[in-house]
This record gives sequence, C-alpha cells and structure tokens, in this order.
Amino acid sequence: MFIDSNKISSAKIYSRVVSLVPSQTELLHDLGLKEEVIGITKFCVHPNEWYQNKTRIGGTKNVNIKSIHKLNPDLIIGNKEENVKEQVEELSRHYNVHVTEVNNLPDALNMINEIGSLIGKRKEALHISKKISREFRNLQDTITEKKKIKSAYLIWKDPLMAVGGDTFINDMMQYCGLENIFSSAKRYPEISLEDLKNNCELILLSSEPYPFKERHLKEMQLKIPDSKIMLVDGEMFSWYGSRLLKATGYFEKLYAKLHGL
Repeated sequence: MFIDSNKISSAKIYSRVVSLVPSQTELLHDLGLKEEVIGITKFCVHPNEWYQNKTRIGGTKNVNIKSIHKLNPDLIIGNKEENVKEQVEELSRHYNVHVTEVNNLPDALNMINEIGSLIGKRKEALHISKKISREFRNLQDTITEKKKIKSAYLIWKDPLMAVGGDTFINDMMQYCGLENIFSSAKRYPEISLEDLKNNCELILLSSEPYPFKERHLKEMQLKIPDSKIMLVDGEMFSWYGSRLLKATGYFEKLYAKLHGL
C-alpha cells in the first residue's frame, strides 16, 4: 500500500528497506541506516560501500520486481519522477511504498524531514535540512548582486534535451545566478542547436543522465562559437537529498568562475 505523507508515524520501525532513487539512497545512509537497507538501484553509487555490497534491483526506470520479491522488504522508497508509475503501483500491491515528489528546494527539505520521520530518524533529518537551508540562504545572498546569465542545461545528446522551468534542476540554476532560457517549457523539452544560438550566453553539459565529455563540448563549441560551454556535475544539480550539503560549495565555485571572482 502507499504510505500517506500526512499520516507518517515514526513509531513504525522498518528493518528491510529498498530504495529506488540514488539521491534518497544516499540520504538513508546519511540519516544513519545501515543493514536496514537491503536493496538499491544500479545508479545508487553513493555511498560506494553500499554500491559494492547491497543487492541491486535494476535501474530507476526498469525495476526488477522479481528481485524485490526475493528481498521481501517491509518498506520501499521511490519518487514520482524518477520511477515508473506502473511499476510502483505493482509494488504497492505487495509492500509499503512511500513515493516522494521533489520539484524545488523547499520540496527537497520537506522530503528529507518526511523520510526522517518515516524511518525513525526525525532528529537527524531536521539537522540535515536545517543546515542545507542555512547554506542555501547564504549562497543566495552571494548571488543577488549580479545579473543572471542566460543559460541552458542539457541532459541528453541525441536528441538534444534541456531542462524546463518546472524541474528541480531549474530551481538549482537560480542559486548559481543562472536564468534558464527554457524556463517556459515543461519538464525536459527536445531542442535544436538553433534554439541554443538564440540568446543563450552559457550552455551547461551535465554528467548525467547523459555522460557529456570534453569531446562533446569541443564539438558543440565549433557549432556554437558565441556561447560559453561548460561541463558540470549533474549530481550537484539533480540529487535532492543530503548531497545538497555539498552542492552549495560547488555552486559558489561555479558562480565565482563565471564572474571571474
């Protein structure tokens, strides 16, 4: 069954947890879970110890339901965007399933506290969320003095895909002093090189989900010589769990680099 976010009880103790989302897997670790987490996806690379030793149950979009049945969890944690609705619904017929929805920083902070309450780590979650909130406030104070750079954040190559205005990544771009030129688009629109040639000062090539490399940057720079192009760490822009503790430092350095500070 699905667990209602408004009816979470910290009195319930879960000892066999499966995580279907990389950023939430890392959060579970940083909240203090250990042996309780018995299954993760093949993209749950943090922490490395878990990646090497925990049972992997497929990818975020192609969960191996048979493998999950063998693990017989008492809690599965997923996400509305990162997991496939039909697969999550199938799992909910057999197990307790909690599905998060994160589109911006406030959503992320709520999610952290929500999961903390769910797994009996409310105090630890509150500590993490408060620290993230404080560091993002400090970061926001740093960037208010400069004009925002008209930018595009690309997540895929063939076809070219960017992030729209209703995404978590778009929200993170604001904290770097960036103005998303595709902010009027929904989710992850397909775009063309011509779209990037129009009023785009900066193009960010993400390390995930498509692993853009230096060769891709050089190829694109030849086609769009008037825009600055950079490779960026996709985890810092898209992982909405405890990795946000590291994101502010990364964004501050990126902002300083862009403005020659």
